[in-house]
Amino acid sequence: MSTIPSDTELPSLRESAAYIARSGKPTAAEVLQAARGAGRVALQPRCGVGGHREMAALLTTLEQHGRPDVLTLTIDSHTRLRRFEHAERVLRADHRMLNGYPLVAHGWQRGRELNELVAVPLEIRHGSPDPRELFRVSVAAGVTSFEGGGISYNLPYSKDVPLADSLAAWTEVDAVCGELAGLGAVVDRELFGTLTAVLVPPSISLAVSVLEAVAAAAQGVRCLSISYPQGGHLAQDVAALRAVPELAARYLPAGVQVHAVLHEFMGVFPRRRRHAEELILYGALTARLGGASKLVTKTYQEAFGIPDAAANAAGLRLAALANSPLLDFVSVDRAAVDAEQDWILREVAEIVEPVLSAGRLSRAIVTAFADGRLDIPFSASRHARSEIIPRRDPGGAIRYHSPGRLPLSRASAGRNRRLLDGRTAGSACAGPSWAAARAGAPRASDEDLFTALRRDIDYFPRLFGEPAADRPGKEPPL
Repeated sequence: MSTIPSDTELPSLRESAAYIARSGKPTAAEVLQAARGAGRVALQPRCGVGGHREMAALLTTLEQHGRPDVLTLTIDSHTRLRRFEHAERVLRADHRMLNGYPLVAHGWQRGRELNELVAVPLEIRHGSPDPRELFRVSVAAGVTSFEGGGISYNLPYSKDVPLADSLAAWTEVDAVCGELAGLGAVVDRELFGTLTAVLVPPSISLAVSVLEAVAAAAQGVRCLSISYPQGGHLAQDVAALRAVPELAARYLPAGVQVHAVLHEFMGVFPRRRRHAEELILYGALTARLGGASKLVTKTYQEAFGIPDAAANAAGLRLAALANSPLLDFVSVDRAAVDAEQDWILREVAEIVEPVLSAGRLSRAIVTAFADGRLDIPFSASRHARSEIIPRRDPGGAIRYHSPGRLPLSRASAGRNRRLLDGRTAGSACAGPSWAAARAGAPRASDEDLFTALRRDIDYFPRLFGEPAADRPGKEPPL
């Protein structure tokens, strides 16, 4: 069997939509809507292995012991890069050499087998700038959530894929989602606002997602998840999540279901289990306070590589505690959140509105990245300037040390500078207020930039006081 599916090898969209309807399980969009209606945060782990039996065992184990609301098929890197024949050869030789599930090589029938093993919907996570074949197989398998976008699954991952190419490929994916919606099968399109996951300022994360969301909605997508990476400062993270519905009201047409999703901290994780678990619970509470519809969870093994199934299930159970009604008393400084949210919305508008008003959106995005008016920090791609330099302020919030060529107003850029210098009150009051003292974070002017960035990236291990000697080697005790 060819690893590149032809149209004749796959069921029609109408048959796939009918299969989804008769499966007897909720779609991802229905799960998210139900979670939001119930005032709880849906939970999803990351998971993906190469072998089919092993993937099936992983999914059923996580469902039994972690009780997730959505489960993941994380796709291998060969499939992400469209090396389908190579993925199939590796699969036949030794599936353990794959870093995810090669769905295209396994085929849509096996995808349906996985889908039918579990009661919850599946989402595809991958990182491909051109996922058209993967998406077609996913739909045939009955998968109802598909992550990524023409910006967010290109610039953080690929070195030299032109933006025009990835945007065109994702336009085709979104157009098929529009067709499926017309057939009664709504696919949740989760936009990867996490980007490079390293010190991502909230406004650039949300700005990229807004542009991808506008493009997707224009093709008929009817469910969009706007994902955001936890930065670690409570008021700032809650504000970013609460900004999502307002951004949807400003920029998206009525009738599009929009959900905020929080990815638990994706930077350097503490190595000691107790510290890692404290951070996991902190992330889950952040999602609850921010009104997120879904949380993508982490594990206490995060600092050591790919977690095993037991650790993944434990991470789900720990995060689920944040949904307890006993925690209704947990709150956040409303004034600090409101101030952060106002400025986040202002910065997003300053970034996206010149692009949205420039005519054809895909061309405007390509031009804006070429000019640096759109940018992301620490990009792997030569199609982003990576002139944005983020830093943590004394309270731990992520600011623009340098916005590069982003069209931020003088007021927005000046506020970022003042907060980084610690001259504006209110920044530290709503994050872990003890963070700066324990991490010993100096002002940007007190040390060279490289050292300062390393300190900011190591924020949580430093906050917990983990010495550098703890970091290499085997997992330390509790």
